[in-house]
Amino acid sequence: MRIRYKITLAVGIAVTIVLVAMAFFYTHYQEKSVLRQNERTMEKLTESVAQGLQAVMLAGSADIAESYADRLKKVSDVLDFRILRTNGDEAFRDNKTILAVNKRRGEETFAPRETEMRIPVLPADDPNLLQTVETAKTLPIYERGEDGHRILTFLAPIRFIDSCSKCHGKGEKVRGVIKLTTSLASVERDIYEVRQYAIGALALALAATMMLTGYMLGRTVVEPLEKVTNAMARVSGGDLDHQVPIQTRDELGRMASSFNHMTSELKTTYDGLRREQDKLTTIIHGAGEGIVVTDNHGDIVLVNPAAERLLEKPASQIVEEGFIHILDNPDEMRTWLGEDATHAAVTTEYKGRILQVFASTILGSENNVVGSAALLRDITEEKRLEEELRRLSTTDGLTGLYNRRHLDATLATEYVRSTRTGASLAVVMFDIDHFKKFNDTYGHDQGDRVLQAVARNFRDALRKYDLACRYGGEEFVGILPNTTLDGAFSVAERLRCDIEAAEVDGLKVTISLGVAAFPEISVAGPEGLIEAADAALYGSKEAGRNRTTRAEPLAGSAAAEPAADAAALPPQST
Repeated sequence: MRIRYKITLAVGIAVTIVLVAMAFFYTHYQEKSVLRQNERTMEKLTESVAQGLQAVMLAGSADIAESYADRLKKVSDVLDFRILRTNGDEAFRDNKTILAVNKRRGEETFAPRETEMRIPVLPADDPNLLQTVETAKTLPIYERGEDGHRILTFLAPIRFIDSCSKCHGKGEKVRGVIKLTTSLASVERDIYEVRQYAIGALALALAATMMLTGYMLGRTVVEPLEKVTNAMARVSGGDLDHQVPIQTRDELGRMASSFNHMTSELKTTYDGLRREQDKLTTIIHGAGEGIVVTDNHGDIVLVNPAAERLLEKPASQIVEEGFIHILDNPDEMRTWLGEDATHAAVTTEYKGRILQVFASTILGSENNVVGSAALLRDITEEKRLEEELRRLSTTDGLTGLYNRRHLDATLATEYVRSTRTGASLAVVMFDIDHFKKFNDTYGHDQGDRVLQAVARNFRDALRKYDLACRYGGEEFVGILPNTTLDGAFSVAERLRCDIEAAEVDGLKVTISLGVAAFPEISVAGPEGLIEAADAALYGSKEAGRNRTTRAEPLAGSAAAEPAADAAALPPQST
């Protein structure tokens, strides 16, 4: 689709939306206005009827009120007219009010009706009726009739005035309610005519707008854009001298001016490529990374000073030895340059440095070899910092043992390996007896020295492939792969005896230990193994501390329990 039609379509859609919205709001407003006007007219009619009824009653002609109400029912467009008591029954149909008035006046002012009936019109608890009686204000009610047309019902209060007290007494602010129902069919016809008029006007306005918009856009926007498009096609074909005529000063004129400026700059840039190439050479020679480049014959044509520094060779030697010998490992370089190479960075050690090497063969548009390039970056310090950060992230700063994070990861891995191979996996858990007294009595510095001394003994008691961890506070955990429960118990006892025999700044230190092993103790996961060892450790404390307790499983549970006879055994073992 040409841009002329796209712009016309877009503007047409936008204008259509705006005009439809305007027509909708206009017709909606007109509908509301007609309904409000009709509502005001009917309200005035209802109030006039109420005042007329009051006049009839005050004139002492209550006997004609019934006839007055019946006549109003025959008025055009009135569907129903009723005079109601406040309980919802139609008035002037029985002798209830007549008898009450005659009794109050002490004489037979009004003759009773020969026939009477009770006609309930609205329930006594009708919310609209109750609202009208309570507020003494006219209430409009809109409903949908059986013929599909809306109907409007007014409930208008017949207010109590002082003149009514002679017959009815005082105490009620509303004596009755007038119910007037009228059809809105004529009003709806008026609204329909307004809508038809709005739709017709909308169609005419839309057609005129689309025609005028299409013409104006074609002259002011589309034609200048097409000129710029044609000029772009000529420039893309190599005609850099072509210029777009500037006919206006608006955005299209500025676009044409910008295009002409762009072609001039492009020509200037094309002529200055060699100068830019010289600048690039300067940048390469000043770079901190080593760069070595060959031509399509494999001869080295570029060696920057950084490459000489990192390789510890002069440029002449690098050129003489050839590209695949720059790191003194031709086989490795051939692999990096091979067809199956991923061209990702590789890390290698060279003359005491750790180098990150990007090496690749550069291919042309026809898949021909243009040359090869190697980028050498010294990451020795980065690697050192990385190793230091890795060490800090897995090591407890005070004791130098592995921390809780490394413990959780290693134990999970060993547990999976144990379940797969069937090999034993043991855990030794202990804490320092009465550690709080070291801090409280001798200070936290002394407590830290106790922790460090215990950690050294702990590390020395394990094998090189065991894992010594600080679990938290004064608690420690050891992971012993390929170790049975008896083997772990022996290690724990040796550790306990070593610590008991040693002194820290002249202070005696003892520990309480718990050991657990999988699969001798059935647990559902690595956490269960820790829980079993912790339960055994608790048994050692309950039995008097300075002892080791084996974990035993409860019936039907994976959690471990200390041996039942722990308290009865000597301090060194249970």
